[in-house]
This record gives sequence, C-alpha cells and structure tokens, in this order.
Amino acid sequence: MTKTNFVQLHIYRLSESLADEIWRIVIRWNYFAKDTVGIQIVKAADSVGANIAEGSGRGTDQELRRFLRISRGSLYETRHWLRRAFKRNLLTEDEVKRILPIINELTPKLNAYLASIGSFRPPRYAS
Repeated sequence: MTKTNFVQLHIYRLSESLADEIWRIVIRWNYFAKDTVGIQIVKAADSVGANIAEGSGRGTDQELRRFLRISRGSLYETRHWLRRAFKRNLLTEDEVKRILPIINELTPKLNAYLASIGSFRPPRYAS
C-alpha cells in the first residue's frame, strides 16, 4: 500500500466542505431539530471524512477499502438525513443547492478512489 497524506486527497477536502456546510446550517436550528435530525446529520457527515482519514492510517489496502466503504455508507446516510431535513422544512432550497453539488461531486470520486485501491500494478521488467 502506498502511504497517503489523507489531508491532500480531494475526496477528503470535499468531505470537510460537506461537513462544514452542514454544521453551519444545523447550528442555527432550534433545540428539538438539533437534538433529533441535527445530531444525526452532523455525525453522518463528519463520519465521511473521519473514515477516509482512519482508513488511510491503517496501513493496508484491505483496511483502506473497508473504511472507504464505511465512508461511502456515511455519505449515503447523510443524503438520507438531508432528505428528511428538507421534508421537515429544516433546510431551504438555497441550502440544498449549496450542499448537493458537494455530494454529487464526492460520491463518484469516492467510488473511483475505492475502486482504484490495490489496482495499481508496477510494470514488469524483463530480466
């Protein structure tokens, strides 16, 4: 496995943007909304980047893939909570328009990175 500085990964920076944007929105909600949907959505969004970081530090391709799959699950959970928040009038259309492009960029890039782990094969040299 090639060591990766996870902070330099584009998917990690996107996950930070997503989590920070969600935090800026949720922090303004009333207590009940924060204590129910808010906690869930913030934890799910924070978990996307946390799992990218943890997997990067585990030292094997197998562990990195496992944590990237968990990260992808957290991203999908974030999408679920965003849908619930919008249906419950906790998110405005403008807020959704700021969040969705991040998710729409992050999802395929996270999948591509996951698919690429362990697929690199150094060239063979003739002896």
